[in-house]
Amino acid sequence: MARIKNRILSAAELQSFGDELDALRARVAADVGARDARYIRRIVAAVRWTGVTGRALLFLGAFVHSVLVPAWIVGTICLALSKILDNMELGHNVMHGQYDWMGDPKLHGQTYEWDIVATGDAWRKTHNFQHHTYTNVRGMDDDIGYGLLRIFPEQRWRPFYLMQPVIAVFFMLLFQWGVAIQDLRIGRWFAGKMKTAELRRNFRPVGRKMARQLIKDYIVFPLLAGPFFLPVLLGNLVANGMRNIWTFVIIFCGHFTADAEVFPKETIRDETRGHWYLRQLRGSSNIAGGKLLNVLSGNLSHQIEHHFYPDLPANRYAAMAVEVKQICARYGQHYNTGSLPKQFGQVIWRIVRHAFPSRVRMPRMSEKALQGG
Repeated sequence: MARIKNRILSAAELQSFGDELDALRARVAADVGARDARYIRRIVAAVRWTGVTGRALLFLGAFVHSVLVPAWIVGTICLALSKILDNMELGHNVMHGQYDWMGDPKLHGQTYEWDIVATGDAWRKTHNFQHHTYTNVRGMDDDIGYGLLRIFPEQRWRPFYLMQPVIAVFFMLLFQWGVAIQDLRIGRWFAGKMKTAELRRNFRPVGRKMARQLIKDYIVFPLLAGPFFLPVLLGNLVANGMRNIWTFVIIFCGHFTADAEVFPKETIRDETRGHWYLRQLRGSSNIAGGKLLNVLSGNLSHQIEHHFYPDLPANRYAAMAVEVKQICARYGQHYNTGSLPKQFGQVIWRIVRHAFPSRVRMPRMSEKALQGG
């Protein structure tokens, strides 16, 4: 695919670019308040009541066989919706500290725990710190392919990657499990670089969280249905699968479209604020779709704005995106956005194309002209 041409910025332009984006952040941060609190509390209520509705309908279908199929379908969809909202719009954003200012211990970024097998502490390390600090920097951002996939030609090809179109499907279906074990670095154990005792010690909190989730979804709630436990168990399984597929699609569309870039480690050496914004911009992709998509994606449909401002309430991103796009246009920088089918189609193309050997192109962000000269 043809490269997107971004205008080369001088040192003064880079400074101005960063200053404008910082000023936007300051204006929005100063306005954060009661309406943002109301919004996130409505999301909390939506998570709770869609979950209750979903589980109630699964039980209704189990005990009233005349409505088994429609109750199971609607119940499973409601439960999946609850899990998606909890994962995307509630958990992910709360754990970024977007609502710490409220002083609500249930919505505090450093203590919040969400409804997936991954622990909040592991996510705060691998995502909040590593990914958002070193976005798309090879060797520093573990989200580049999650150690399983070759997404960019700059990643060294190995015969293992020939299987990645199949591996990607399983990863999508089991995405929460991949996220859960990401920080364990099991590859180091297989390579003999980590002792079994260390892996076992690191696994303990993850194992406890996995056990709690498995017991809740696949033992406790199904057993409450008595002899009709199978439809309830299956409903929980499908709801978790729907959530896994959706989060995979949204996250991959936000980072691995055709125009997204990866960067060498030297890119972040002496990185200025303007350079940091450029790296976030060129490593991110938005998804156009409207309010419903924004909510269901945790507003990661505005991945560019999220990478610029991860600790601002995500419900502000849609409005901020108007000005961010204008700033990017003034400085001749490509603002990567497209429909969900378009962006995910590009992700699929990357997964299939880079399963095979490919020529490594020179990283655009490391060009001398981009260093403010």
